[in-house]
Amino acid sequence: MPVRIVQSTASAYSYPLLIKQLLLTPLSIAPDQEITYQGKLRYNYRKLRERIGRLAGGLAALGVESGQTVAMMDWDSHRYLESFFAVPMMGAILQTVNVRLSPEQILYTLNHAGADVLMVNSEFFPILAEIAGKLETVKTFVLISDEPAMPTSPVAAVAEYEAMLAAASPDYDFPDFDENAQATTFYTTGTTGNPKGVYFSHRQLVLHTLGVASVLGGAHRQGHIHRDDVYMPMTPMFHVHAWGFPYLATMMGLKQVYPGRYQPDVICRLIHEEGVSFSHCVPTILHMILSHAKARETDFSKLKILIGGAALPEAMAVAAQKLGMDLFSGYGMSETCPVLSIAHLDTSDLALDTEAQAVIRAKTGRPLPLVDLRVVDPQLRDVAHDGKATGEVVVRAPWLTQGYVGAPEASEELWAGGYLHTADIGNINPAGYLKVTDRIKDVIKTGGEWTSSLQLEDIIAKHEAVHEVAVIGVPDDKWGERPLALVLLKPELLGQVSEHALRNFAAHAIEAQGVSRYGVLLQVRFVKTLVKTSVGKMNKRLMRADPEALCL
Repeated sequence: MPVRIVQSTASAYSYPLLIKQLLLTPLSIAPDQEITYQGKLRYNYRKLRERIGRLAGGLAALGVESGQTVAMMDWDSHRYLESFFAVPMMGAILQTVNVRLSPEQILYTLNHAGADVLMVNSEFFPILAEIAGKLETVKTFVLISDEPAMPTSPVAAVAEYEAMLAAASPDYDFPDFDENAQATTFYTTGTTGNPKGVYFSHRQLVLHTLGVASVLGGAHRQGHIHRDDVYMPMTPMFHVHAWGFPYLATMMGLKQVYPGRYQPDVICRLIHEEGVSFSHCVPTILHMILSHAKARETDFSKLKILIGGAALPEAMAVAAQKLGMDLFSGYGMSETCPVLSIAHLDTSDLALDTEAQAVIRAKTGRPLPLVDLRVVDPQLRDVAHDGKATGEVVVRAPWLTQGYVGAPEASEELWAGGYLHTADIGNINPAGYLKVTDRIKDVIKTGGEWTSSLQLEDIIAKHEAVHEVAVIGVPDDKWGERPLALVLLKPELLGQVSEHALRNFAAHAIEAQGVSRYGVLLQVRFVKTLVKTSVGKMNKRLMRADPEALCL
């Protein structure tokens, strides 16, 4: 018997899930709440809505129509927030350009996405000068600058951002359209080949916002986000919409602080002066901030911070808690919009000591509402939820990219069997917490068994002399591969510990914890630097290619 479809009366409003609906609540309950750029420029939500209308009107006057792509190259700013809303609300597509890619890769992403308009900060004029003659679809340029006088542009531009807004009406009439319309596109920071384009609809972005709001708002104490919080991203806005949190902060009507370029002294100043209480970033960014001299003068005791993009070392969780910081993990990827799970502690867990809490905070978390997350064997059969059995993490949720831009074969591989394949290996414990133990491509195959590079990194990071560490697999005639720890020491402890001593420290911990019987084959080399991707993740592919080039 067929299902019965709800019948709508002729005058009923179908209410499509469009990004413009996220503005309703802040304009109703917090119209005077503040948004600031670096503490220098300030306006409220009424002004935000006005500027969104002006941006859309200005772009429309340049000929931007539904379905066209507007690309953005800027630091984390109020302008980026405005574009998050104005461009998709017009029915156009916002491309967030990863400004940390190489010029050749930036050119590739703009051409591959078929961008029509490029809004570009003057700080990226050198890149623009290098690629302008090879742009295939971009014909219109809008210039942005924080300087009093606009630097000389390498291209003929039709407008300057603020002048364009000033000339436009704030009363742009944003239409209704199908909620499945594409809203955004951006390119992954993959370490092999060209970046892959992913895309998201209005419906997906709205549901992701609601999903994240429900899990953060539903937390009883730890990791609870509420309307008195002050939000500041420490994830680039070009990277998965800053993990979707600008949409969440706007919907909730929070005070928002945009820092521009990530500079540790500026971040510390804004946390202090603006009362920032919620942020998010990858571990390397937080490590960079906490290692800065200004951090010693900054009170972090009111800061809740979500760590994602890479495994959270337990040692970092311990150090953050000692500063009073509420640090916890989240999990997702570019293809998943991104948040899939968050490592909230149950109330009873808050009675545990710092080290025991860190074990839970560093896990990958429990799934958000509406997320069907599984750990499976190669036949897509669930493995036991005993915290030991491992398999690939696969997922279904209403906000996952439905494929890659112009790459049908890769799209089918991503969605093989009807689940999105993350290429992460993990386990789920009886309490429902996912623990990602490695990337499939980074797992070390020693003696026919898998050894987790992330678990070894977590052990080594606990040594007081270790600043950062990456563990990779290197070829070995006997074992196939053996683990090699590339260790960046704290500057003040250089020469205070030897590679042999650090290896013995790790070997004892590996045996005591029973991580892997092959983990004791670990080698340690001190390095002068570690190679990272454009968003601060460890680039193990490049480190595996020539580890000796990094060594001291």
